[in-house]
Amino acid sequence: MNEENKINYYAIIPATVRYSKELKANEKLLYGEITALSNKNGYCYAQNRYFANLYGVSVETVSRWLSHLQQLGFIQLEVKRNEKKEVIARYIYIIDVPSLQKNQYPSPQKNQEGIDEKVKDNNIKYNRDDLFNLIINNSFKISETFYEVLENFELIYTDEMLVFMKQDKIEMLKNIIYILYELYNSNFKSVLSKLNRESLINLYTLSLEHNPNDFLNYYKRALINKYTNNSIQKR
Repeated sequence: MNEENKINYYAIIPATVRYSKELKANEKLLYGEITALSNKNGYCYAQNRYFANLYGVSVETVSRWLSHLQQLGFIQLEVKRNEKKEVIARYIYIIDVPSLQKNQYPSPQKNQEGIDEKVKDNNIKYNRDDLFNLIINNSFKISETFYEVLENFELIYTDEMLVFMKQDKIEMLKNIIYILYELYNSNFKSVLSKLNRESLINLYTLSLEHNPNDFLNYYKRALINKYTNNSIQKR
């Protein structure tokens, strides 16, 4: 992005961000970069790939940083979609800035309710599609530790990435994430540390072939049986 590369505005990192014990150092730097890029239009439209290249990290890492900043109420992400529900733009608004700077940034139009809520590990039950939508939108309703599980398996995707995926691959992604979430909130959580991406996909394919009518339950049992001494009887 040529325009961002030429930006020479000062970055603003207020005390609330500088001294936050909940933010990582790189998240504070990212916040400062966003304020610099927001100076011209009142918002930042740089994509995750730009920040990833800037800081020498993965796109997924940037996604996690942005999610955390939003979760703590320092920024607000706004996604624009076309009539086909495809993502066409993403805007980042600064929420928490020093009082002398507040008039410089327009307030985002989105409802701020719930943005200051803390993430808590829980066993809230979501259906498959709801869970998937929460995750791809980096919702604070999903615990940080479960996001870390998905990152370990390279299963963090964005709307922009999903546009290029075939529907059957998206369905597989939804199903695998759903079963991982089930394991995460069960007595077999320890299985997650023994899995890898390849085994997840291989067992998924086998389960779909062996038991297409109830393959999700079959898949879950297959993962548990393979990595524990328990034999889960089919019900």
